[in-house]
Formats: sequence, structure tokens, C-alpha cells
Amino acid sequence: MSLGQNPSAKETLADKIRRVTREPVKLAAPDPQWPVLFEEERAHLLEVLPNELIRRIEHFGSTAVPGLMAKPIVDVLIEVTDLGETRRRIAPILEAQGYDYFWRPTRGDDVPPFYAWFIKRDRETKQRTHHLHMVERTFEGHWDRLFFRDYLREFPEAAKAYQQHKLELQESAGDDRVAYTEGKTDFIGRVTAKAKEYYISQSRTSREGEG
Repeated sequence: MSLGQNPSAKETLADKIRRVTREPVKLAAPDPQWPVLFEEERAHLLEVLPNELIRRIEHFGSTAVPGLMAKPIVDVLIEVTDLGETRRRIAPILEAQGYDYFWRPTRGDDVPPFYAWFIKRDRETKQRTHHLHMVERTFEGHWDRLFFRDYLREFPEAAKAYQQHKLELQESAGDDRVAYTEGKTDFIGRVTAKAKEYYISQSRTSREGEG
């Protein structure tokens, strides 16, 4: 996994990558507090960040699916109007509050398009609590994750299959977060393609019915 960072940070890039990629992967039982934690973080971001740069704020990932085991980390997808301004104006605000900040490549290689990624931690335990993914409206791949979220919410059998897949990866990956994440890629890709086709078809049928 290739990650970039704010050059003003004191920690070296190599040290930072080593720190965040070697933390154990441990799935937790479904927690009704996860949506609450999302709403609290959403309110916090709207309070401290420049409002003119922020658009949609969505809860996605496994903690957004009721009844699904997940790493106890709330994934937040945030639409920003300008990633350049995000680096210049948003990153310093969140870094000052203790968030880890990375300028991260979208497709796993150290090439564009990049987006802003933040890790929020519990102040006492230092455990991850939130991942913030800041992208522009045109980053279709990121927004497709909402199709995956909604499909798992609507079809429990798909959510159950995903949970089983993650449990197997947790066993095999150990504390290698990169291997765990990469191991989910094919499953997520297949289900996302099916979900996207399903919801676009539903939307098309609905529009035709209204006509």
C-alpha cells in the first residue's frame, strides 16, 4: 500500500506507514453505537471544517450495515468541493486535533488520482475509531461503495457471506491490514457490480413508471 503524507509532519513517511499497516485486524460484534458515532463525527466535522468545502457526508462500510460484524472503526465518506483546498485548509485542522493524515492513491499505486484519508483515534486507548475518506464528486469508485452498503442492508444473505469471508481473512491475515484489505477486494467488486446494476435498474423502472 502506497501512502503520501503532509511533508510538514515530524514522523517520517516510512514510520507512519509501518505504524498504521501493522495494527491487528480484529472483528467485533455488531454495535448499535456505530451509527451514533457516525452522527457525532458528522456533527463535529460540520462544526470545525470550512463549510464551503463540504458537501455529502455518508456512513459506509461494515459498521453502516445493521447486524454485521466489523472492525470497530466507523468509515465516513465525505464529498469535498476541492481536494487541493482540502490539503491546504482541512488537513491542518484535523492533524492539529490528532488525526493521522495521508494523501492516498485511489487504486493502490503511487499515482493519481489521490484523495485525503484520515484516521481518528481514541484519545486514551489510541485505538482507531474512524476512517475519513475525502473525495470529490467525480470519484465514482468511492461513491459506488454506497451501492455495496445498501445492497448488504437489503439482502441479509449477502451480508452473511461477506461476514464469513472477513472472518476467514481475519484468521489468515493476522496483523497485516494490507493483506486483509486486499483480500476483500474481489468480493466487494463482485457484489458492488451486482448492486450497482440492481439499483440503477430499479431507478430506471421507477422513472418509467412515473412516466
